[in-house]
Amino acid sequence: MINERLKILGLNIKFARMKKGISQEELAELADTSRTTISFIETARQNPTVLKVIDIAKALDVDINELIKSV
Repeated sequence: MINERLKILGLNIKFARMKKGISQEELAELADTSRTTISFIETARQNPTVLKVIDIAKALDVDINELIKSV
């Protein structure tokens, strides 16, 4: 069963990425990770570390609170 908090985090990241108009590949490069990792986070198949969420927030140029809201 997918953890609901991971699902919300993934959707928040996906929404922020799409709002910025970049692909998973582009986000992965900006966040110094792999496209697979971004995909797994967005689909709640991977529980990212706090540091990875910070990297993603910086790459998306958003406040980390935007990514973890409602989590």
